[in-house]
Amino acid sequence: MPHHVQRTIDSPLRTGLSRTQLWEAADKGLIKCWEIGRQRAERFPELTQRCLAGELPVLGWKGGVSRSLKKNEKYGSLKYLAQWQGLRGEDLDIDLAQERSLMCSRTKMKVTFTPDRTKYFNQVAELEA
Repeated sequence: MPHHVQRTIDSPLRTGLSRTQLWEAADKGLIKCWEIGRQRAERFPELTQRCLAGELPVLGWKGGVSRSLKKNEKYGSLKYLAQWQGLRGEDLDIDLAQERSLMCSRTKMKVTFTPDRTKYFNQVAELEA
């Protein structure tokens, strides 16, 4: 099983794949999340600009922040990171065996994207203010 999932930004979006191929293959759905990010970038240029400015906006996966919390760090999903890279127009580049931390430029929250679901699954859900 590959530990590193990579695709270049000029790769065509995949079509005709089954749900199993999209979400349960060796890439763990990261390519699909990245492709969704690329598609959303075309439809939501303001969201793209926020991501390019280093923000970690709330998306469909755990990892985004809408405000600072008492604890200035949290965990997020690698799927969030993949979608965020797609929104930014970046190549997909995620190591399935390592954590990666980013600081949200707007909230100054540190988010560590991890392959370990237990770290973010049991976190208190962030509520929109």
